[in-house]
Amino acid sequence: ATYIDYDVKIGEDSVIMPNTHILGNSEIGKNSIVGPNSIIGSSKIGDNCNIVSSMLNDSIVRNNVNVGPFSNVRNNSYLGDDVCLGTSAEVNRSRLGKGTKTSHFSYIGDALVGDNVNIGAGTVTCNYDGKNKNKTIIGDDAFIGSDTMLIAPVKIGSRSSTGAGSVVTHDIDDESLVVGVPAKSISKRT
Repeated sequence: ATYIDYDVKIGEDSVIMPNTHILGNSEIGKNSIVGPNSIIGSSKIGDNCNIVSSMLNDSIVRNNVNVGPFSNVRNNSYLGDDVCLGTSAEVNRSRLGKGTKTSHFSYIGDALVGDNVNIGAGTVTCNYDGKNKNKTIIGDDAFIGSDTMLIAPVKIGSRSSTGAGSVVTHDIDDESLVVGVPAKSISKRT
């Protein structure tokens, strides 16, 4: 069974797969595939998207975006054109720029992520300090290595890289490479 709410709008040639729920005032563009096993609540999905076994709530997904399986986009998040959000990734109160990829097992919360950023597996924006939700900012063309912990508030400069397993506790300049726990700059990225 598939459930589509009364106010939902679905574009031409889009396909809604089995066991999918589309609720609220959701909109789906043209040539998109939603499901199977997806729940879309009051969200806008653009053209040529593929949402597989995932949840979207109160968010905007632009064109040519892939989400899932088993991912969760919520609380006024925004995925720009050509974003790839892979297996078991969560985006919460965040904005991902055009062409950004976080392929698997990551949490991106309270973050502003630029264009063409690669976010490695296991990356977490550590946004809560026990009292406040803090912001992470990642510049364009950055490369975030697998298993990186970004301790917010923190800013990662454009074209910067973090080594796998890094714990970043301070702002990183543009075109820098940082590694370690806590992360230290070892060179400018070339």
